[in-house]
Amino acid sequence: MPVLLILLVAAVVEVAVLVAVGDAIGVLPTIGLLLLASLVGAWLLRREGSRTMHAFTEAARTRRPPHRELIDGVLIAGAAVLIVVPGFVSDVLALLMLLPPTRALLRRRILRSARRSAPPRFAPGGVVPGDVVDGGVVDDVGSHNVRDRNVVDGEVVDGEVVDEDPTPTAPPPIHGSAHRDGREGTSRTD
Repeated sequence: MPVLLILLVAAVVEVAVLVAVGDAIGVLPTIGLLLLASLVGAWLLRREGSRTMHAFTEAARTRRPPHRELIDGVLIAGAAVLIVVPGFVSDVLALLMLLPPTRALLRRRILRSARRSAPPRFAPGGVVPGDVVDGGVVDDVGSHNVRDRNVVDGEVVDGEVVDEDPTPTAPPPIHGSAHRDGREGTSRTD
């Protein structure tokens, strides 16, 4: 319900600002400003989107976590939605999300908020107490079911698997190799 209320308030604010600007400068200049803001926003969206995609690709290539690039991508996608919505307030918010300096401020705030809300045991570099079984952390291996599988308490025995079939398998014939009877040429499988 709060989301619907926020959207309703945003629509009322957009209409009020459009009417106020239209009264101050006229209808045609207001429409011209809306079109100009949309064109500038689309140009910035394309430029910053391609920069962010290049930075994401570079982060993946160098095997470093792309936290910054992912947050930038989300902010740019949000700006794209705001650019499509007609109105000055949404266009101004979108332009602020597209400009690199203001996007960096938003990114830092989002990262700070994520660090505060992340449980300390899953923080980067944190040590998780307990045993890991099938990708889940359990405190007592013998008494928990992990992912609907029973964990069996017992002793681990080191060993190796030995193939008890003594018949060696012949490699498949190679095209252009000699026949079994010694003739040269193309071999056929039996």
